[in-house]
Amino acid sequence: MRKVIFLDRDGTINIEKSYLHKWEDFEFEINVIEGLKALKSLGYEFIVVTNQSGIARGYYTEEDLKTLNSEMVKKLNEYDIDILECYYCPHHPEKGLEEYKKSCDCRKPNPGMLLEGIKKYNIDVKNSFMIGDKKSDLEAGKNAGLKSILILTGYGKKVEKEVESEYLIAQDLLDVYKLIK
Repeated sequence: MRKVIFLDRDGTINIEKSYLHKWEDFEFEINVIEGLKALKSLGYEFIVVTNQSGIARGYYTEEDLKTLNSEMVKKLNEYDIDILECYYCPHHPEKGLEEYKKSCDCRKPNPGMLLEGIKKYNIDVKNSFMIGDKKSDLEAGKNAGLKSILILTGYGKKVEKEVESEYLIAQDLLDVYKLIK
């Protein structure tokens, strides 16, 4: 069985920018490369799970998102960091284009994307984690049976007080390594 770290994208891997969908606007968060390399040295693999309601809202297309994710994966590969897969939820329960306006199992805090990855990649849930900067990320991990860690990049500082008694907290991905090693 594989040990995997599920990673939120916006605010966790990259600097949070409203409805990011262009590679030229992408910037890695602090200590992402160093943190992922350190976590890889512990035998972890990585899967990205990201809510992308900008698709539902018509701000960008699924193809735009796939292009951005592909560029991110290529850039991480340059540092010898592999991403098993990038899962995304294009839906929103109330807003946007009719085809995407729905409640679904994949939008975090629902665990659909994580459960799909767990099944597909034969993941050892007890030794895997969900890392994100929002309460919905942490709850998705919990709902999938994973340990969740809040990271204080992105929106993390805004939700820290709300979740501090329930979840582990790390400054950034390098600090996550220090927490779990």
